[in-house]
This record gives sequence, C-alpha cells and structure tokens, in this order.
Amino acid sequence: MTERRRFCLILVKPSHYDDEGYVIQWFRSPIPSNSLAALYGIAKDCAARQVLGADVEIDIHAFDETNTRIRPKQLAEMIRSAGAGMVMLVGVQSNQFPRALDLARPLRAAGIAVAVGGFHVSGVTAMLAGVDRDLDEARALGLTLFAGEAEGRLDRVLQDAAAGRLAPLYDYMDDLPGIEGAPIPLMAAERVQRTAGAATSFDAGRGCPYQCSFCTIINVQGRKSRRRSPDDVETIVRTNYAQGLRSFFITDDNFARNKDWEPILDRLIHLREVEKLNIGFIIQVDTLCHKLPGFIEKAARAGVRRVFIGLENINPQNLADAKKRQNKITEYREMLLAWKSVRVITYAGYILGFPADTVESIMHDIDVIKRELPVDLLEFFYLTPLPGSEDHRRLVKAGVPLDPDLNRYDLNHICAPHAKMSPAEWNDAYRMAWQRYYTIDHITTILKRVAASGGNASNALFLITWFKGSIDFERIHPLESGFLRLKSRTDRRPGFARESALTFYPRYWVQTAVKLVQWGALYMRLRRIYLRIKHDPNKFAYTDTAMSAWDADTEGHELFDSDAARAFVDQQRRVQEAKTAGVAALGLPAAAAAEG
Repeated sequence: MTERRRFCLILVKPSHYDDEGYVIQWFRSPIPSNSLAALYGIAKDCAARQVLGADVEIDIHAFDETNTRIRPKQLAEMIRSAGAGMVMLVGVQSNQFPRALDLARPLRAAGIAVAVGGFHVSGVTAMLAGVDRDLDEARALGLTLFAGEAEGRLDRVLQDAAAGRLAPLYDYMDDLPGIEGAPIPLMAAERVQRTAGAATSFDAGRGCPYQCSFCTIINVQGRKSRRRSPDDVETIVRTNYAQGLRSFFITDDNFARNKDWEPILDRLIHLREVEKLNIGFIIQVDTLCHKLPGFIEKAARAGVRRVFIGLENINPQNLADAKKRQNKITEYREMLLAWKSVRVITYAGYILGFPADTVESIMHDIDVIKRELPVDLLEFFYLTPLPGSEDHRRLVKAGVPLDPDLNRYDLNHICAPHAKMSPAEWNDAYRMAWQRYYTIDHITTILKRVAASGGNASNALFLITWFKGSIDFERIHPLESGFLRLKSRTDRRPGFARESALTFYPRYWVQTAVKLVQWGALYMRLRRIYLRIKHDPNKFAYTDTAMSAWDADTEGHELFDSDAARAFVDQQRRVQEAKTAGVAALGLPAAAAAEG
C-alpha cells in the first residue's frame, strides 16, 4: 500500500490593532467571518475530491484571530510536521492588512508559503489596478495575492502550492463565479462556540444593484445578484443544526435584493413552523424592503430576530452626494414601523462626516431621529474612503492626503480631511453622537417602544448594554466588541515598545476587573428600567411621536424641516402625482400607482 502524504492547510482570519498597538481579541468574539466559513467549506470539498491526489490527505485548520491567539511559530511547526502545506490569510479587510503582514513575516522567514485574499486585495485590484503601497510590501515579502472569489479556483492554488509553484497573483476579479450548488460555508461547532451567542454565518447571495460611493462590496462582489438556491440554504441550516448551532447571520449586504428571497424564506418558514426547528436569523436590508409585498412578514415567520438597515443619514443632500438615492427619508418611518409590527429589533447604521455635516447639524439630526424614527439601535461610523470604494479611488486620483495607516480604515477613525470640520471637531461629533443617542432617557424610550410592540425587550436590553458599554468602557465599536478583552504582552504592533511584565499584567488585571464592575453596574441599572417597563400593566398602550400615525402632510415634523428635505419631499410628491396620472390614463387600479 502507498503511504499517504499530508498537506496542512491553515486558514487564518486576522484581527487588527487597537490604538495602543494590541491585537483586538476576546474570550468570546462577535459573529464569525463568513469568508473564513466559506473558505473552510471550499477546502473541505477539495479534500473530499482529493484534488492533490489519492495519496495526499489535506488537513484543514481554521482560526479566527478575534478569539484565538495566533502564534506563527506554531503554524510553521504544524506545516513542517505534516511535510507540506501553506497558510492562507482569509477575508482580509483593509484595516486587517497590516496585521496580516505582521503574521506573514515570520512565516515567510521560516520558508512557509503564504497567500492573502479578501476585500483589500480584491478592492484595490478592481479600482486601482493593484497599485497600492501595502500590496507592494506583500509582494516584497513573497506573499501570493488572491483577488476574487475562491469557488472553483482553490483547486489550482492548492495544486500549485503542493508543487512549489505558487503564482504571485491569482486574479479572478473579471470572472465572478456562480454560487448555486457551490460548497457551503461551514465552521466547526467548537470554533463557533468561541463567539458571543454561538452564532454562525453564511451568504445566501452576493452582489448589490445599488451604487453607494462609499461601498466596497459592489466593486468586489459586483452589482449582479448571484445566489445560493433554497436547497443550498436548507442544507446549510440543517448541517449546522446537526452540530448544535441554532443562530445564523445571513451576510448578504442586502438580502432584500436577493432575487430568491421569497423561496428561501418559504423554506425557512417550513423548517420552523412544520419541522419545529428552533432557528433564528440576523439579516441586512435596505430602506425600501417594506415595499416588497410580504417580505417583512415572511422574514419574521422565518425566524429573523434582528435586522441591520443602511439608514446612513436623514439629510437627502448627503444621501444624494453618496449616490445612495434608494434611501428616501419619506419611507424611513413606515419601514421601521413595519419591522416593529412583527417584533423584529432594528439596527441602523448612521454615517458621520458627509460634506454638508457639521457638529451642530449632526447633533440636531440625532435628536430628530430620537423623537421621530422608531429605530432601536443606532450605530455610528465615520465616512471613510475604504480602499475598493469609488470614494477612495476619486480621492486618490485627486491627490487628497489620506491616512497612510490601513489599520485605521475601520470606519471608527478619521482617514480623510473634511470640508467643514477639523479633525478635533469631527472626533468630538463622533464621541458626542454615541452619548447623545444612548442617554438613559432615550434607552428607556427604546425599551418602552419594544415592549409596546410586543417585541423581545430582554434581548433589546442586552443589545443596548452591549452597545453602550463597548463605547463607554472598552472604547471599541460595538461591532468589534466581544466579551472579556484578551491581550498578549508580546503580540504588539511593530513600532510600539514591549511593556515590562511588571507593569503590563497588573494594569491589564486591574483594567479587566474595573471593566467587569462597570459592565455589571450598567446592566443592573438598565435592567431595573426594563423590569419596571415589563411589569407595567399599561405597557402596550405606550406611544409617542415616532410610534403614532402621521398623515400624509409632513408639516410639524423636523425630519422634513430643512431646505434639502422639503425639496426632496416636493420632488417625491411630483413623482407620485405623475405615476398616478399615468396609471389613470392607462385605466389601471389606483393601487398600481402606490406600488410604483
């Protein structure tokens, strides 16, 4: 019998550095990376098909650095013990690229083959033809760059690595694959258990039809909808359910624009209502999703418990400047109330730093949102020219000075100048935005709204605590935050001095203890509010301006009380009148005009 050889494939999703140079890492991290799950599933398929030959066994190991300490020496030893192999740095975003290079250096010094792919490599390849200082550094280290998606392409990379002939670049940006019937995203349960809530992730589709100038996804995944079949989605859910996983984040940038959203939701409804599978989902949608007949109702029946919404701004001029013309402020309230009517908790992203923004206008707009829009959680971001976006390409070509440190391109740092705000003012606006929205009074209002709609106020309490505590105590954006911050004294970014053990560990332990007390005190304070609301016999009678019905007249509402808003409302009214006139001329029912 021929002795089987081994090829060790190590997949690593890098984290990035905090402002003190330490890797952002947690005992329990946020939702796991779909890129890592997708690559793991593709690699398992390659192993099953024996793409390196019948005599070669492919050992696959997947690690997420946000919850696992990565030691390059140990990775190198794993590959040496196997006799062959490589490390793939997976799903690397721009802010993670410096950390990816720091992980790669000792691996390359040990003679280990390393490839890096993800949004930074793909985005820069798509928008700047690969011209990038950090990619040059990767090339100088001898890293292999992978641009595009790996379905149907990983075979070649593994075969080249096993033969010792890895190419410097694999560029598939002009050939995006179909994903129906492709290997499913998958993570081992023991890895998923390292995340808060033990949630796993998968993409039901890729691509988005819109043209937001700040977005990288449209330039990496394209504008054409590519999707998994309902059978694929059912297989993903059943496979994960069999290993004890019940909670899923569907990572489509805009699930409402997945052309198969209805058959997919129907299949999930069957699993929940007929087969009684206890499954829940988080999805991302646009602000016009409520216009799709039955979408919100079916999403709730399918088990959607939370929804991320790209609200982005309430100033129509800012939205137009960003080419986010699909966002119509006249629809915001109706859309949010539709989600609230089916008891789904809403998150809304809100960008600070559009050209017309000032500190005063931002504070004013947040107050308007608090009074007039029934959104639950609001999360703030700086307007950041992410590499791979149209904004970034435009600024680079114009010679605008941008922050050279990719580690800061995480949407939570200023990376470009602003026309009306100094960096200090912009930073103040960001800090004050969080404090302005998450006041105790407004948190009370949010919990009252959730309880009045019959939603899960206990879950809202947990999420609000997480959001407020992440900013107040951890000084980290909630989407990067987790449970119990981990730090290694020796895993510090090059250029930062290594701290003495006599100062590092006592400071880390004291900080950890103080934070745990702060977290506990915040939760107990908010829980007392929650319990008062829960036991209020009149909780279902609660209403306010955001929850109550408005007539078609927008007067008296600050959401529409600006020159840009009034012009937008007038334009929308003229468009609707023209539609109504056109429908009448064709002799169609009046309802056809409302459907657009």
